[in-house]
Amino acid sequence: MKDYEVYSSLKVPRNSRIIVRLDGRSFHKLAIDLNLNKPYDDDFYKVFAKVCNDLFNEFSASFVYAFSDEISLLLDNIPFEGRVEKIDSVIASFAASSFVLNYDTDFKKPPAFDSRIIPVGDEDILKYFKWRQDESWRNCVNSHAVSHLKSTHANNEVDDILNGMKLNEVHELLFQNGINLNDVETYKKRGIGIYRKQKKVVGFNKKENKNQTSYRSYVYTDWELPKFSEDFFKQIGVIG
Repeated sequence: MKDYEVYSSLKVPRNSRIIVRLDGRSFHKLAIDLNLNKPYDDDFYKVFAKVCNDLFNEFSASFVYAFSDEISLLLDNIPFEGRVEKIDSVIASFAASSFVLNYDTDFKKPPAFDSRIIPVGDEDILKYFKWRQDESWRNCVNSHAVSHLKSTHANNEVDDILNGMKLNEVHELLFQNGINLNDVETYKKRGIGIYRKQKKVVGFNKKENKNQTSYRSYVYTDWELPKFSEDFFKQIGVIG
């Protein structure tokens, strides 16, 4: 019967780098069940950041990026001997379990994530995360537009109003109605990042009878991400 496991031998090269992207399954329905504030719920994203931290630590990620109900993990060390089925299933199930553990509520239906693997070279990392950050911005603009229009129009009218509008036109529509997205919190526009930073530690060396400075790494949750650039990824040690 082992021969029936026709996909179990599919692997990614062990010396490669991959991004694992998770997407929440039917999170629009979950948002209704949890009675989340729209267009953004601060408590939800505090929990989401904890899930990202759990993923970062459990799978030794180099960088984790999240917005909306999406999480991308950059992995240098490929787990599970590169087995695609296991990487996808374990990381997705771990994220769902972490979400339940960190969210202090009773769920009407178990939350779930789907998962996909994207092989990347160093030259692809900036392009990938810039692509996702651009999507975060589009999500921010559209979410605020839908939320605003639903406060003044019937639900079936909102899609008709936004249909065919370019992003800059939606942005201008919001501005004309007193909503300046420049004033919105950075994480709502650019997402959340998890990576390691160095902190300076000064201790006293008894043997040498003097203060001694060292540096220790710690996991940092960045709610004020800049627009992604090559300099940013070099600074956090993701690319050389």
